[in-house]
Amino acid sequence: MEETIEIDDDPEAVLAAFCERGWCDGLPIIPPTEDRVAAMLRSAAPDRSLGAMPPLWRQATLEKLAVNAVMAGCEPAAFPVIVAAVQAMLEPAFNLYGVQATTHPVAPLLIVHGPIAAALGIHAGSGCFGPGFRANATIGRAIRLILMNVGGAWPGRHDMATQGSPAKFSYCIAERVDASPWGALREDDAVTIFGGEAPHNVNDHVSTTAAGILATLADTAVSLGSNVGWFLAQSQLLIVLGPEHAATIAGDGFTRADVQRFVFEHARLPLRTLKLGGMWGMQDWPAWMNAVKDDEALLPQVPSPDDVLVIVAGGPGKHSAVVPNCTFSRAVSLPIAPPG
Repeated sequence: MEETIEIDDDPEAVLAAFCERGWCDGLPIIPPTEDRVAAMLRSAAPDRSLGAMPPLWRQATLEKLAVNAVMAGCEPAAFPVIVAAVQAMLEPAFNLYGVQATTHPVAPLLIVHGPIAAALGIHAGSGCFGPGFRANATIGRAIRLILMNVGGAWPGRHDMATQGSPAKFSYCIAERVDASPWGALREDDAVTIFGGEAPHNVNDHVSTTAAGILATLADTAVSLGSNVGWFLAQSQLLIVLGPEHAATIAGDGFTRADVQRFVFEHARLPLRTLKLGGMWGMQDWPAWMNAVKDDEALLPQVPSPDDVLVIVAGGPGKHSAVVPNCTFSRAVSLPIAPPG
């Protein structure tokens, strides 16, 4: 039996009631009335389930997704993106249980590809990881509310992230295709979901060559405190190049594959440094890495160049970003389709 809740038509009363019941992220919400939820669903079947969402394994029905999308302030046109993102997160390769329950401050980063990103106003330019853009903020927030309300991952209760991350409020961007020398990662209407940390800034105002910028970037990508590398079978890196850095790199004749290869070859620490602390000694280190005896050997952070994902986003300025993953999750891409 569904519960009908009657609350005074007052924003503060609605927020207080939802916070008291543990249904929101602490920010003001749009009340999910029947009419608003129906408008979000349009012709989609409300009872259709995309599957069980960990860690509490509740069914992710379209109606539940729509309720949270309304609460987040999404426009109905964005609902197919949210559905595709949830489908991607429920793919086994993404390992949503691990992403939801780990002590690592990981959050699903949603990257929206294709013409739909511009149609919805999903921002890819200056400040794309930050505030000020309704589509980014509300789509990303809807994903987080779904992870909390449907999946059941609440801070300190099933979501065991030691300190959490601001990326757990909202984490959604688009590609800056118009500024990418190599085109889009995907040209169709699609989503990529990447279980990543918050962006690590790469500040290089001096380098005038591809090698210089990428050396700075590769160094930013490695540290004893990084999870990437210790579970090598699934480690990945997302490189988000600012347009100015991308133009300089491409100007030296580098392709996207060249960037991937450079980062794979140079984002490494010597064994002697790895032994100082961090994650060294974890049982999940690959056997061949445990067998290495040369303290000067440079051990890779990811299994192959293909595990370095490269996109362009941002505005003017000589900055880029590295987004490490949490080692036990693989990025998943899916096309966006009308929810059935």
